[in-house]
Amino acid sequence: METLGCTTVICSDKTGTLTLNEMTAVSMVHMGKKVGDIVELDVTGTSYNPAGEVTGLDPKLKSQGCVDFAAICTLCNDSKIQYSEEDAKYVRTGEPTEAALKVLAEKMGVPGQGSKTDTSCTAVSDHFKAKYERKALLEFSRGRKSMGVIVKPKNGGDNVLMVKGAPESIVERCTRVRLQDGSTAAMSSALRDKLMKLSEDMASRPLRVLAVAMKEELRELANYDGPKHKAHKLLTVNPDEFKEIENYMVFVGFIGIKDPARPEVAPAIETCKEAGIRVIMITGDQRRTAEAIAREIGIFTADEDVSLKSFDGKEFAGFSTEKQKELLRGHTGRAFSRTDPTDKQLIVNLLKEMGEIPAMTGDGVNDAPALKAASIGIAMGIAGTEVAKEASDMVLADDNFATIVSAVEEGRSIYSNMKAFIRYLISSNIGEVASIFLTALLGIPEGLIPVQLLWVNLVTDGPPATALGFNIPDKDIMRHKPRRANDDLITGWVFFRYMIIGLYVGFATVGIFVYWYLVDFAGDGHSTVTWGQLTNWGKCSTWDDFQVNGYENPCDIFTHGKVKASTLSLSVLVAIEMFNALNALSEDGSLLTIPPWTNPYLLLAMAFSFAAHCLILYIPVLATIFEIAPLSLEEWKVVIYFSAPVVIVDELLKVIGRIRFEKLRRDEAAVAKKLEQEKKEQ
Repeated sequence: METLGCTTVICSDKTGTLTLNEMTAVSMVHMGKKVGDIVELDVTGTSYNPAGEVTGLDPKLKSQGCVDFAAICTLCNDSKIQYSEEDAKYVRTGEPTEAALKVLAEKMGVPGQGSKTDTSCTAVSDHFKAKYERKALLEFSRGRKSMGVIVKPKNGGDNVLMVKGAPESIVERCTRVRLQDGSTAAMSSALRDKLMKLSEDMASRPLRVLAVAMKEELRELANYDGPKHKAHKLLTVNPDEFKEIENYMVFVGFIGIKDPARPEVAPAIETCKEAGIRVIMITGDQRRTAEAIAREIGIFTADEDVSLKSFDGKEFAGFSTEKQKELLRGHTGRAFSRTDPTDKQLIVNLLKEMGEIPAMTGDGVNDAPALKAASIGIAMGIAGTEVAKEASDMVLADDNFATIVSAVEEGRSIYSNMKAFIRYLISSNIGEVASIFLTALLGIPEGLIPVQLLWVNLVTDGPPATALGFNIPDKDIMRHKPRRANDDLITGWVFFRYMIIGLYVGFATVGIFVYWYLVDFAGDGHSTVTWGQLTNWGKCSTWDDFQVNGYENPCDIFTHGKVKASTLSLSVLVAIEMFNALNALSEDGSLLTIPPWTNPYLLLAMAFSFAAHCLILYIPVLATIFEIAPLSLEEWKVVIYFSAPVVIVDELLKVIGRIRFEKLRRDEAAVAKKLEQEKKEQ
């Protein structure tokens, strides 16, 4: 978790992490009555509920072209839609994209039967399953970017191949198109270009676009019926080679699928930008879709030039290593489309070589190498495989990008609280050392004895220091740039602050000791001395006119008589460390913005420490052991007067710290702007 605090880049998948992973088909494209006539229809409804319709489509689905469209959506598909009585909603089993296709088919209706019933969510699927029997599956591969099935009509006839996949892959392998009446026409280069332009336009809306096609002349596989068939060897090759079977196909149409961005993602990405963390989106979708989503969620601005920030996976892999690193450098996000798991691993390794600290998300078995290679691997708890979870350092319970950003904040908070713990103990201990040093330097009697110092270190320091681990994050913690892994824990400025606070602790502890000897502020009638006498107390036996009340031997006031002065000194040390614990609630945040009650554990710890101190003050046996005496109300007031200013001193240091931070941010922003301008000019 603490590693997340210094993360500089988050490489995130799109589907399910940046988006809701609730696929809904919102657009359907099929061929019209003549060649070149392309019809796009809107689809209503949301999520996996089949309630909705394809606007403008014949309710009885008489068009043979649309019948083939619905058949491919249901048969080239391994998902299921069912109604959950427990959740009172429609749920999917299988891939969300495939589920969206089944829902689309249900909205199209059963061929020749008109509108579906309100309760049915499998009527169309059941219709086509009754007409066709699946004989073989041509599983999806990233190489050919498609999936196919070979089905046999149950009423007789040759096998049919039905395929769905990426538009650029499917359209390229189609030589004919299915017209609305069921006839076919040749696919011209002009029509192919027109279809690809439409696909790109749909992707920019942004929609995930799938193409569907079929093939009715399968040659050796025309009568394929199982593993014993002589052509079975054609189905046992590498899935990338299925491209030879999925060739010379008939184009049927496009489906535009909407996967809405999570509403909390855009604010989370804005937080990342403020925190100096770049977001890199890696997806298998089309480039236009990736860019449109990236603009929608804030990785890119609406009018930003992304020509050097958005890349196809294969295109990026083709660059030299130096060129790849150059393209990855910068202060803004990147988008990678049509990628495979090896692209993720490549990007992670390049970022690490560049000195970045990348966090990587993944859910599949093939993502494991990239998750393992990242500085921190993040697996999806809902959609993630066990292999991905085992390879990761962290598992997201909700698969949500905003949760990653919250985890980054938590990681920074852990480091900040560790610094608060160290700052409190070091400044307090510097104060104790300073008090002993000042005592020796000034030549005054010893104010604190070893048992008192041991009591402070073991009892009164411990509980507040521990409670500082429960500090809430600073309000501006996500405005700081990520720290480097090799950053010094104690910088020059931090050490200066330690010394200033520590020296004040020392001066206050010694100061009240001296004050008791010089002034009878409590009116208890004790004898006072001059500054010269106090600093030369070792020569008191030679002072002929030196007399004090209550002692036969006047020199006893500097030895046995210093009990009250030592008590005041010890009480100031305890009280000032309680105030110093309040200072440690935030490194630069004022107590006016982060009040003490934001950490109730600290208040409880302070109460315990102060109660323990009062215990040894007012129980005679313990007071004797620690060589201290009870304090009056007037004496407690003076203790507070000497202790409380440590808060003012640290508040002034925090003001300087905030000014330094804002200046640093302005300077970094100016440098980043200059670099971006130089890159544009090049």
